[in-house]
Amino acid sequence: MQTNFTEVQLRDPAIQVADSILRSCVHCGFCTATCPSFITVGDEDDSPRGRIYLIKEMLESGSAASAPVAFHLDRCLSCLSCMTTCPSGVDYMHLIDHARTHVEQTFRRPWHDRGLRAVLAAILPYPARMRWALRAAGLARPFVGLIPQRGVLFARMRAMLTLAASERVVAQGVGDVTAQTVHPAQGTRRGRVLLLAGCAQRVLDPGIHAATIRLLNRMGVEVVIPQAAGCCGALTHHMGKHAAFVAQAGATIRAMTDALDEETDAIIINVSGCGTVVKDYGFALRGEDPDLAGKAAKISALAMDVSAYLLKIGYQRTRPESGLTIAYHAACSLQHGQKITDAPKALLRQAGFRVVEPRDAHLCCGSAGTYNILQPEIASSLRARKLDTLTALSPDAIAAGNIGCLTQLAGAGIPTIHTVELLDWMAGGPCPAGLKS
Repeated sequence: MQTNFTEVQLRDPAIQVADSILRSCVHCGFCTATCPSFITVGDEDDSPRGRIYLIKEMLESGSAASAPVAFHLDRCLSCLSCMTTCPSGVDYMHLIDHARTHVEQTFRRPWHDRGLRAVLAAILPYPARMRWALRAAGLARPFVGLIPQRGVLFARMRAMLTLAASERVVAQGVGDVTAQTVHPAQGTRRGRVLLLAGCAQRVLDPGIHAATIRLLNRMGVEVVIPQAAGCCGALTHHMGKHAAFVAQAGATIRAMTDALDEETDAIIINVSGCGTVVKDYGFALRGEDPDLAGKAAKISALAMDVSAYLLKIGYQRTRPESGLTIAYHAACSLQHGQKITDAPKALLRQAGFRVVEPRDAHLCCGSAGTYNILQPEIASSLRARKLDTLTALSPDAIAAGNIGCLTQLAGAGIPTIHTVELLDWMAGGPCPAGLKS
């Protein structure tokens, strides 16, 4: 693709990167076949190719983002399926990230849109605030049927209340194990890792962290939780709120750096959406102060998804085969963002499960961070499509490596369970809640 940036514009390192990415696109259209939003709504401007043209024109003009451009860029899930499909290797992730920052900084959204995004950015990355918000949502959920059916604002309100699970933590009876800094290895110590406690998962399903720690400890791995490491910044990053992202990522990076020692093997992340962003810290923060940029690159290099680490150190089950069929849902951030496709399935098979995969496994379930709140109509359509393909397999449970996907796909009568919880169970841990052993 030919670009027309001026010499002055190209002095900006961010524009230099965007120019290189845009020039690599040959507008072949392969991406349209695997783009969830294009498949759902059928608008060229809601395809990666269409959005690339919109971004090109916006950046070349040097002007503020227009309402149509913001509308179509907002409808991108950042699932990155287009990057898996693209024969030219177009780095769409970094292009859309840059474009979203430009939109956020130059476009004035309607009041209700600005307000909702501000609320999400102020609540979701902070576990204590999120717990209170879920309790409040729990009180309001019985009245969801009274919300008018028409209008974007009301659709978003319904989506938030539907997704809210105000009593989930209490019902599970699992405390926040991440409040303990060091979880010693059992037996001979084989390794030492840091675990990112994060934010939303600590509230929505603390059992995932508990299973991760139990399993790693039994395998001889010491697990350290840096207490000052909070949200990785993914939620604000994907809303284009760059300053908030840098602040959150910076705090996490410094906390992780302080906890590192020569015996640290990896930084384990069991939320694939967070993992994709943490692995990209080195790039995303390259323009910040040199000290932070250097630390960011080091943290990125050490970050590993829990499934990749378990496969590396040799996971083994200790229980007899369960005879259960597990439908594996490949989170977009894991299969497209981190290019991890085989490890979770291989581990589940080693654990003795029969693993099945749905048709169109490359397509997003519609969660995508805050997307299922901000774009409820498309998200609902993608959820229904994904559940149709999963339930057709008649599984005993649905496994995935991302809390967003697990929450999005819940409520269809099939347990949604994190992969690591199933692996922990078959290696001596408790049976996951909701699953018949």
